[in-house]
Amino acid sequence: MNEEIDNEAGRRPTGAAAQAPAESSARARAAPRPGGHPPSPGARPPLPSASALPSLRQLSYLVAVAERLNFTQAAQDCFVTQSTLSSGLKELERTLGAALVERDRQHVLVTPLGRAVVQRSRELLGSARDLVGMVRAAAAPMTGLVRLGAIPTIAPFMLPQLVREARARHPDLKLALREDQTATLLERLRAAELDFALIALPYDTTGLLVRELFAEELWLITRMPERASPPRRLTISGLDTDRLLLLEEGHCLREHTLEACGLAERANPSGIEATSLVTLVQMVESGLGDALLPQMAIDSGFLGRASVLPQRFAPPAPKRTIALVARQTTTRMAEFEFLAGLAS
Repeated sequence: MNEEIDNEAGRRPTGAAAQAPAESSARARAAPRPGGHPPSPGARPPLPSASALPSLRQLSYLVAVAERLNFTQAAQDCFVTQSTLSSGLKELERTLGAALVERDRQHVLVTPLGRAVVQRSRELLGSARDLVGMVRAAAAPMTGLVRLGAIPTIAPFMLPQLVREARARHPDLKLALREDQTATLLERLRAAELDFALIALPYDTTGLLVRELFAEELWLITRMPERASPPRRLTISGLDTDRLLLLEEGHCLREHTLEACGLAERANPSGIEATSLVTLVQMVESGLGDALLPQMAIDSGFLGRASVLPQRFAPPAPKRTIALVARQTTTRMAEFEFLAGLAS
């Protein structure tokens, strides 16, 4: 990014014609300003040069430092020495004419302006990756690596079959999978560290390409009663919300459960929250409370021999919508449509 093309190279004067203007220019630069002092040889210009641009490598160094807040770890992430990373970051600051990172021997802090530059850097790096992906996809569609993310309440139930079918139809298409919470997946998606993500709606997907795949119901699981009782009509309004167990914050199933029950954001009265679906089921089995699970978990046999009773709600049942999301600028539309079709 920081190389320039000199379109005037072929028309420069030579010899004495070039020497006189050069000497005159040098004297002008060296001459003191009226009432002032000659510029310091090492002084940094107050504003960046309009012709100087940062490199992608420098921007990647800044992003790594912002994520790690540790120069040693950031250098390891970038596969360079710490001195190389530090020099590149200083050169970036000189190019932009502003301090982006404050550091001493113990602390690293990204300045407010630095945080804004980090955000733009992620976008630029993502666009550069998309550029490379566009060329490769045009040369050989449905081949190469596709990075697919999925949330924990989807990944174990949809990804195994999805990967098998994708491999069977397009053996040269390789899927690299990542399981994480929705906010992290979308952050990585926007930074072009992921190509697509399987998430559950409703969720804020502003600025992204969203393909809704299907809606599924949420079921109630309770501890298995000691004695069989006659079936009853289960409604969401009839739930004892004081017994409702939730996943910890960050899991979208938590928000979907609260929304389905018409509850404001809250923690469990007991202060106990599950970190995963497995833990949530174990908590219900222990009699700590009840919980909502997605239907794909019920249908997959996820409950196994757990002593819990899955129950379906009477209409209108609470639901969530499964969606595949990508960047609006994705260059892998063929793969996006293919995976959306498989997952629908």
